[in-house]
Amino acid sequence: MGWLFLKVLLVGVTFLGSLYPLVDFSFSGDTRGQKPNFVIILADDMGWGDLGANWAETKDTTNLDKMAAEGMRFVDFHAAASTCSPSRASLLTGRLGLRNGVTHNFAVTSVGGLPLNETTLAEVLQQAGYVTGMIGKWHLGHHGSYHPNFRGFDYYFGIPYSHDMGCTDTPGYNHPPCPACPRGGRPSRHLERDCYTDVALPLYENLYIVEQPVNLSSLAQKYAEKATQFIQHASASGRPFLLYVGLAHMHVPLSRTQLSADPRGRRPYGAGLREMDSLVGQIKDKVDRTAKENTFLWFTGDNGPWAQKCELAGSVGPFTGSWQTHQGGSPAKQTTWEGGHRVPALAYWPGRVPVNVTSTALLSVLDIFPTVVALAGASLPQDRHFDGLDASKVLFGRSQMGHGVLFHPNSGAAGEYGALQTVRLGHYKAFYISGDLYSAPTILYRFSSAGDHLLKASI
Repeated sequence: MGWLFLKVLLVGVTFLGSLYPLVDFSFSGDTRGQKPNFVIILADDMGWGDLGANWAETKDTTNLDKMAAEGMRFVDFHAAASTCSPSRASLLTGRLGLRNGVTHNFAVTSVGGLPLNETTLAEVLQQAGYVTGMIGKWHLGHHGSYHPNFRGFDYYFGIPYSHDMGCTDTPGYNHPPCPACPRGGRPSRHLERDCYTDVALPLYENLYIVEQPVNLSSLAQKYAEKATQFIQHASASGRPFLLYVGLAHMHVPLSRTQLSADPRGRRPYGAGLREMDSLVGQIKDKVDRTAKENTFLWFTGDNGPWAQKCELAGSVGPFTGSWQTHQGGSPAKQTTWEGGHRVPALAYWPGRVPVNVTSTALLSVLDIFPTVVALAGASLPQDRHFDGLDASKVLFGRSQMGHGVLFHPNSGAAGEYGALQTVRLGHYKAFYISGDLYSAPTILYRFSSAGDHLLKASI
C-alpha cells in the first residue's frame, strides 16, 4: 500500500514538472547503442486493404507505403482478437484473452481492466532499464491501478478508451451522427445507443485530465507532438526507450479537419487515412533524425474495419468472405473471418530489417511481446505460457517460418467471448460455426494472394 501511494505521488509530481526528468528520463551510464529502442504504432479499425502497399486501389498512405519500401511488409499478419480491448491486452501480454482474462471490451463504467497479475511489455522493459511511454488509446482499464502509469509506462498521454465513448467538442463523421457535448447546462441528448453523451471524453496526461471534452480536430497533432517530444527526451537521456502509440484512426468518429482542408472534397474515410498517414510519418521522421540506426519501428492494427459504419469503414482488400456475406454475415471487425483480424503490418529498422521485402510468414500481434523482449535482451516471465513467438529471424530475413498453427478467438460475433473459434494451419483455415473445437461442423477456407476461398463445408 505504501508503494502504491509513493507511485501515485511520483507520477502526480511528474505531471507538474518538478520531478519529470528524474522519473522519466534522468540516467547516467553507457547504455546508448547497447539496447535498441522500440516504437510500436497500433492503428484502430484499419483494414488490410487500407494500406496502399497491400492494395493498389488505396492512394492515401504515402508515408506508410514509403516505410514498406524501406522495410518489411507482412501480408499474413493477424490481430490477436477482432475487437479493441482483447487485441490490446494480447499485444501487451503476448497471451490470448482466455489466458490474460480480457475477452471483451471495457466500458466507460468498467471498474476493472487488464488483470493486475498480468505482466505487460512495458513492465518487462522498464525492469531492463528502458524509459517507457504510451500515447493514445489505452482501453485496458482507467481506474486506480489499471491506469497506464501503473502498468509499466513512465509517461502517458491519451484517452482512456475509444473516442466514441464520450461526447466531444467536434463529433466528426459517424453512423449514427452524434451531437456535440451540451453547453450551458443543457441536458444530454439521448439519440441513439451508439452515442455517448452522458460523459465528456477526457484527455489524460499521466494521472491528470488536461482536456474535457476532447477536441477531435486537434487530437492527431497533439499525439504527434507528444510522441516526437518523448523520442527526443528519451534519446537525449541515453536510456533505451519503448514508445507505444495507440492511434485514434481509423475508428469513428472520423475527424472533419482533413476533409475541410481537401480542395478535391474526397470522402471522409480517405481524408482520415491521410491524416493518420501524416501522423505516422511525423513519428518516423523524428526517429530517423534522432535514433535511426538503433530504433525498431513496428506498425500494425488492432482489428479489421467496422463494417456497420458503411462508407466510414475501411477496406478488407481481397478478403471479402463470399460465403458468409451470402449468408447475411460480415467479414470484418468482431468476426473471426479473415477481414476481421488480418491487418496491415510493417517493420522498419535501417541496417537490420531488409529493405523492400514482403514476408508471407504467418505472424500475429501476439508475437510483438516475445520479439521485443528478445531484442531488448530481457527475459520473459517464467510463470506463464505465451501464445506469441519470437519473430526475430523473420524480421532479419533469415526465415519465412512463422506460426505453424494460429488460433483466433470469438470477439462478439457469435458464441462465447474469447472461445477459440477458428484455427489456421498453413494455407488453410477451419471455422467452427457452432459448438466447440472438438465436435462442431466446420467451414474450411484456403488462402491465396487473390483472397479467401471456400474449399469445403460441413467437414
